[in-house]
Amino acid sequence: MRQLLTCLMCLCFAFGFSQEKQSKSYFDINYFTGNIALHNNDILHLIQGHPEGVILSWNKKTFGEKDWEQRYGYPDWGLSFAFQDLKNDVLGNNYSLYAHYNFYFLKRNLMLRIGQGLAYNTNPYDKEDNHKNVAFGSTILSATYLMLNYKKERLFDRFGVQAGFSLLHYSNANVKAPNTSINTIAFNVGVTYNLDETDPDFIGTLTKEKFTQPIKYNVVFRSGINESDVIGSGQFPFYILSAYADKRLSHKSAVQLGTDVFFSMFLKELIYYTSVAFPEENVSGDEDYKRVGVFAGHELFINKMSLVTQFGYYVYYPFDFEGRTYLRIGVKRYFGEKIFGAITLKSHGAKAEAVEFGVGIRL
Repeated sequence: MRQLLTCLMCLCFAFGFSQEKQSKSYFDINYFTGNIALHNNDILHLIQGHPEGVILSWNKKTFGEKDWEQRYGYPDWGLSFAFQDLKNDVLGNNYSLYAHYNFYFLKRNLMLRIGQGLAYNTNPYDKEDNHKNVAFGSTILSATYLMLNYKKERLFDRFGVQAGFSLLHYSNANVKAPNTSINTIAFNVGVTYNLDETDPDFIGTLTKEKFTQPIKYNVVFRSGINESDVIGSGQFPFYILSAYADKRLSHKSAVQLGTDVFFSMFLKELIYYTSVAFPEENVSGDEDYKRVGVFAGHELFINKMSLVTQFGYYVYYPFDFEGRTYLRIGVKRYFGEKIFGAITLKSHGAKAEAVEFGVGIRL
């Protein structure tokens, strides 16, 4: 751990001293240690010791050159690399890479960071060599982290400090079973290093004009692969057609109302498996694997990106799988005024069903 910290600090400073013009950016490096949260009794045997690690981040500052930067209080955006020792040979170690935003409160002394990316696990489940690792069924995982820190920049010269709490989440979203996932709640402390001697002034040119836009209509096609919780049952594709209307309430947000049609091939296999393996469930095997849901949602616009949250209810539900309600959360990226791409997570409460990759049009 010490050698890793030393190398990362050297890399940080070497990059900083090589800058010849104002970059409006900074590095921070944080050490964290904490506990794995017991969100599922199936992972009780995996919780040993206190996981620790390091997070190295590059952050690009904003000063209000664009309107969205002023609306969100001049956030930062950037990239993070994290290493986590899970303190259990069964779980292995995680290496992860994220894109993140930093949002500021309380005169920029309180920072909330939201990061999303991918992780590499060194010791995933294997039915012969590592059957105890029910947390990670695959080497590549979805990774999310939140960081809430008190932060003091330029405490002396270009250096600053920050400290607070972090939540690190790893899951493959049922791309491959098993997938009970791991959540680490940790305390972190770190230092920051600005690549510039001084920062420019913040720009404040926004006026309080009312934003209006007519109702827009969206069509989205989503797809991906996933597996049921039955280990070894196989990975299958799924297809989702969605149609919804949205109404912008302001520059920042819109509300949505629409419907989804789900074609989940893993359910087709699960229905057959249940009919054979569990006759007491009274499943004939002829049940329809398709589902239809209606949903209400919200979209938060941040520049060309947006954060989507939706709550749905199955109105056509011939086979019982994880309950009749579902959640969807994820990000969208707009390409022009009408076309967008999306990566979303669909779940039933805390139980993930799939990572969805989508493309859509907004008219």
